Amino acid sequence: MSDEAEVQRKVRKTAQLLLLPRPRSPGVKGWELKRTLGKDYMKILELAKEELSRLDLEVKIVSDEADAPDDYDRARFFVVLKHPPPLSELVSAGWRIDDLAVLAATLTYIVSRHGKVPRKDVEQLLKEKFPRWKVDLNLDRFTRLGYLSEGEEVLTIGWRTRAEIDQKTLMNLLLSSTTSQEPRAK
Repeated sequence: MSDEAEVQRKVRKTAQLLLLPRPRSPGVKGWELKRTLGKDYMKILELAKEELSRLDLEVKIVSDEADAPDDYDRARFFVVLKHPPPLSELVSAGWRIDDLAVLAATLTYIVSRHGKVPRKDVEQLLKEKFPRWKVDLNLDRFTRLGYLSEGEEVLTIGWRTRAEIDQKTLMNLLLSSTTSQEPRAK
């Protein structure tokens, strides 16, 4: 087998690893790529990024630990859409609109409080608009899915939020929607 054919085989294998669903969380860890593809896995990953880019997909690299952002062996690699889908597509993908509202409100609150907030404060905020069972269920689910991170009853932004959600755009959208709804002075 020629070197070029071997590289193409590895690029296909990389795309398969990144795209195949995992039981717990999407993507693949760097050490898994290294084990499967060899020491030069980052070069192969760059070639796979080019191929996936043609399909309007992007490879994101997110560290689970904020203190080790450049440790690619422990980082998570996965594929996201380059351009976010409209809300109607998210709902048709299995997300309920009220669940998205809980997630958006939670993320906005955490970001507005500089990235850390006690869980009870988030629960109190959400329970004004949503039933208690829905708040608890969603916060636990979003933590399990990686959108939130919880430690010692403090919620922070999770690895999946950092990878999939443009926090600046979310804040701008929310701020623009609140300012457009304010009554205008005559």
